[in-house]
Amino acid sequence: MYQVTFPGLGLSFDINPVAFSIGDFQVYWYGIIIGLGFLLALIFALKNLKYFGIDKNGFIDCVLVGLVCGIIGARLFYVIFKWDYYQNHLDELLAVHNGGLAIYGGVIGGLLGGCIVAKIKKLPIPAILDVAVMGFLIGQGLGRWGNFFNQEAFGTPTDWPWRMVSENTGGVGVHPCFLYESLWCLLGFGLLFLFSRKWRQYDGQIFLLYLVWYGAERMLVEGLRTDSLYTPLLGLRVSQIIAAVTMLTGIVLLIVFRKRRIKAVDTVKQPENSPSIATAEPTGQSEDSPLIEPAAEAAQKVTTTETVSADTEES
Repeated sequence: MYQVTFPGLGLSFDINPVAFSIGDFQVYWYGIIIGLGFLLALIFALKNLKYFGIDKNGFIDCVLVGLVCGIIGARLFYVIFKWDYYQNHLDELLAVHNGGLAIYGGVIGGLLGGCIVAKIKKLPIPAILDVAVMGFLIGQGLGRWGNFFNQEAFGTPTDWPWRMVSENTGGVGVHPCFLYESLWCLLGFGLLFLFSRKWRQYDGQIFLLYLVWYGAERMLVEGLRTDSLYTPLLGLRVSQIIAAVTMLTGIVLLIVFRKRRIKAVDTVKQPENSPSIATAEPTGQSEDSPLIEPAAEAAQKVTTTETVSADTEES
């Protein structure tokens, strides 16, 4: 049982990490919240598959494999970078109910498992990634509250009005990092969902925006945390390194694909007597390519309208 207070806000809570017990078996809020986050993410994805042109049965197969791989990846990632502890506590390797799931390991494992199945079933991987990362933001936004019930994933001391105090913080006000990430992820979900409906131009674009959005948050918030995983040699925060790489990768690819699209549009709008593109076929894109002709039905209509308008003007 923890007594958690936010003195600057006048809030106080008595929190028990255990939700209920069945005999000697204890069910923790951490697991319940993670499960609820996954369920909501899945419901969202299933309701939006048609918009992204994804087969439902194939997607469910991706989810099932991705879930297993995600859990394994999250735990493996954490254990690897905490091996100094776990090599002497092998009996705790599977004690995930006490925490110890690294979100980056979960994301990497889940994406790899899901993409492998999508490749086998010949599903549009970039479109699946778009749907998946929006689901991730739902799960991450809600799942971080599992850290609150475990009183973990907090930051350095602060006197800010929303500081958090509990037995685990040593009675000192600290940054509630779980709250920062929760709000950032839920806000990101709202923004990316809106973008997917109004401005998405190609499959994979939402995934790249997710890399930038989430990477930026982890770069900032991870610097506040006191329980970060560190590289064994240089002593750098693992999450910050990964966040920097993913964020820069997302930015570079967004710029590259934007320039390609601008070039493609300019090519289509050239006069009919231009020998370079008058009879050129659209560049072929494999189902695995991040840059695909607009997959969303609405985007296809817009593209068709623009082409027709251009032809009319040339006439």
